Amino acid sequence: MAESVELPSRLGILPFRNKVLLPGAIIRIRCTSPSSVKLVEQELWQREEKGLIGILPVRDAAETTTVGTVLSQGVGSDSGERSSRIQVGNSDPQKADGKNQQEVIHWHTRGVAARALHLSRGVEKPSGRVTYIVVLEGLCRFNVQELSTRGTYYTARISPLEMTKADMEQVEQDPDFITLSRQFKATAMELISVLEQKQKTGGRTKVLLETVPVHKLADIFVASFEISFEEQLSMLDSVDLKVRLSKATELVDRHLQSIRVAEKITQKVEGQLSKSQKEFLLRQQMRAIKEELGDNDDDEDDVATLERKMQSAGMPSTIWKHAQRELRRLKKMQPQQPGYNSSRVYLELLADLPWQKTSEELELDLKAAKEQLDSDHYGLVKVKQRIIEYLAVRKLKPDARGPVLCFVGPPGVGKTSLASSIATALGRKFIRISLGGVKDEADIRGHRRTYIGSMPGRLIDGLKRIGVCNPVMLLDEIDKTGSDVRGDPASALLEVLDPEQNKTFNDHYLNVPFDLSRVVFVATANRVQPIPPPLLDRMEVIELPGYTPEEKLKIAMGHLLPRVLEQHGLNSEFLQIPEAMVKLVIQRYTREAGVRNLERNLAALARAAAVRVAEQEQAVPLSREVHRFASPLVENRLADGAEVEMEVIPMDVNNHEISNTFKIASPLIVDEAMLEKVLGPPRFDDTEAAERVATPGVSVGLVWTTFGGEVQFVEATAMVGKGELHLTGQLGDVIKESAQIALTWVRARATDLRLAAAEEINLLEGRDIHIHFPAGAVPKDGPSAGVTLVTALVSLFSQKRVRADTAMTGEMTLRGLILPVGGIKDKILAAHRCGIKRVILPERNLKDLVEVPPPVLGSLEILLAKRMEDVLEQAFEGGCPWRQHSKL
Repeated sequence: MAESVELPSRLGILPFRNKVLLPGAIIRIRCTSPSSVKLVEQELWQREEKGLIGILPVRDAAETTTVGTVLSQGVGSDSGERSSRIQVGNSDPQKADGKNQQEVIHWHTRGVAARALHLSRGVEKPSGRVTYIVVLEGLCRFNVQELSTRGTYYTARISPLEMTKADMEQVEQDPDFITLSRQFKATAMELISVLEQKQKTGGRTKVLLETVPVHKLADIFVASFEISFEEQLSMLDSVDLKVRLSKATELVDRHLQSIRVAEKITQKVEGQLSKSQKEFLLRQQMRAIKEELGDNDDDEDDVATLERKMQSAGMPSTIWKHAQRELRRLKKMQPQQPGYNSSRVYLELLADLPWQKTSEELELDLKAAKEQLDSDHYGLVKVKQRIIEYLAVRKLKPDARGPVLCFVGPPGVGKTSLASSIATALGRKFIRISLGGVKDEADIRGHRRTYIGSMPGRLIDGLKRIGVCNPVMLLDEIDKTGSDVRGDPASALLEVLDPEQNKTFNDHYLNVPFDLSRVVFVATANRVQPIPPPLLDRMEVIELPGYTPEEKLKIAMGHLLPRVLEQHGLNSEFLQIPEAMVKLVIQRYTREAGVRNLERNLAALARAAAVRVAEQEQAVPLSREVHRFASPLVENRLADGAEVEMEVIPMDVNNHEISNTFKIASPLIVDEAMLEKVLGPPRFDDTEAAERVATPGVSVGLVWTTFGGEVQFVEATAMVGKGELHLTGQLGDVIKESAQIALTWVRARATDLRLAAAEEINLLEGRDIHIHFPAGAVPKDGPSAGVTLVTALVSLFSQKRVRADTAMTGEMTLRGLILPVGGIKDKILAAHRCGIKRVILPERNLKDLVEVPPPVLGSLEILLAKRMEDVLEQAFEGGCPWRQHSKL
């Protein structure tokens, strides 16, 4: 720290423009002008440690010396000193003369003597100009008596302004000075404490407060502040110690208050500054860092695109807040982090989901809807009527919550195409979700995002692919869902199909509610029994039975045959299948509820015709007009005058152009010989029932399967044994119990049925009974074979044959009553397909005949039975012999 020095009477003067050097302050300057270089060289460089110069402030804006400072250290530094960098140079070479400078410079009358703490000399290249870098320390104030020049720089005759030691001791005893000193030190200590909290420094400055005289501390503190030039001059002119301390205390306190106000403003601004603005600033910094590292890629652009896509997705406000949180989390992550891709895929799903986007529904026209249904499907009057009713309600109340329709029927009857027709009539998009074999609940609700490879459920994924929130969604094969340790998909569907719950459907992966109330759900199933009752209760079941042969014929001629010809590139000029041949295909090669096998057989005939057309032996000369197909191969061959047997036709060529290209002598007309050649020998024969029941012990039953109704033969035979009953044919427990009941009833009524001469005779004595249900590879179960079993046993024991044209169905009790069964329509249609003429039904199933098509009922004789005796009376030729006084 500067000590008391004895000043010479004259000092070299270095002018400071608009800047003041106070005693105790340290400043660093660079001298480049000739005048300042000469001053430093003669007054400091040559005198070394004894050299002193005077720093005098000037006011002239056009000062020949340019003074610029860069403050780099303040009061709170470890050294407690202030270091500044000042460049002094002649800005105008024309004003090098000192006299000219005196005319324009406004000198201040007081200055500060300074000594050099560090001095270094340098030479600029290539000019060779000498420069000096000087670190100056202010020592004491002086007053300028006279200003003159010495060569190129200024000198001044001065008088010191510092107090003597005796005067200082006298002032220190002044109570006002003591009060001002304490006030200054308290304010300075408070400032140091504040700075120490911000900069974690200040230990050296506290030492200065205890060791340096207070009047020198005032200059040191003030020198570290950024104050105006006028305030600096005022501090320089404060020779009186009490005035100096008063001004210094005021300046220190003002600086302290400014720091506190700045802190309050910063806290307030930071509190009001939104997170998005902070993130923007951080984002800019991160982008700059990536550019420096060479790691700048398009990820940020992709994230910005994703954000814009999310903003335009139309999410509800609560979901948008959730998406924003996830997006902020994504922005803070690097693409290399493990969770980056999963978060991005999740946000892309949120952006792609149709939260508000809907299909533009057409104005419902019931007449047009009827025509659409009739053109797509033949028959199914009841089903079409129910769909028209549904559309009528939608027309009157567009926002009505319609029921969930469930089409139940065998394969190939048009369940899926009916759902597609509903979508067409409504003008909505159609999406199909297959549930067959689904055993994991996550297929419906999705996986939780914590799992590796997690993904949304099929419903949410389907809505993402279709792009609208109000499609017609088909839940196909809803009866074939299973359950295991991973959950029960059928239970998860309860929420989906409940109109009161599906408006807040929560997918585990999505983890936010999604509104499914605008989706029209349609389900399909082959059977009702596997569907859980709670789920079935949420759907309206519409049964689609199999088609009659007449309906199949109409469907084949009006729908299947044109489609098959189009799929194989043919038309009526190549292949003609008469109606009689289609009828033979239905009777001899297909016995099914639907029309899939019928379409396969028609496709086989079409393939045979396609082979004949493609391999025709007669070459066809082509005319010059064929070049309109723009085929180079044809043009080349025409140029050579050659004949072309076959040419590849572009895909957009219509059937008329194809028919003009390929010419055959005559169209291929299918006959019985071609049927057997292409389809093989007939698979079914109307005489099968007569052949099967030609021997006693065989009866014809009707059963229902997932593929519709079927004819089931029951065979019984007796052999030597111990009175045991053997059952084969892959039977279930229910049908085995029916066989036991049937045998018990026959044994109990043996005398009444004239199967035994006396009641005490045992029918099974010395013999076993074997009952078989062909075919053995097909599982069978159900109670409706009871009457068929009794008839087969009575035929076996009485050795009377059952009528070959009669089939039966019904459940029997132990007392001989006939109970109603299900699937009557399908069973009657199966009997009609197989050529059965008479059908025995339980009397209580009379109401079910309303669903049977009238043409089928007209071709069959329906016999109703209330008791087992009624069945036996109709099953045998000439009736069954009864005793006149039966105990039954």
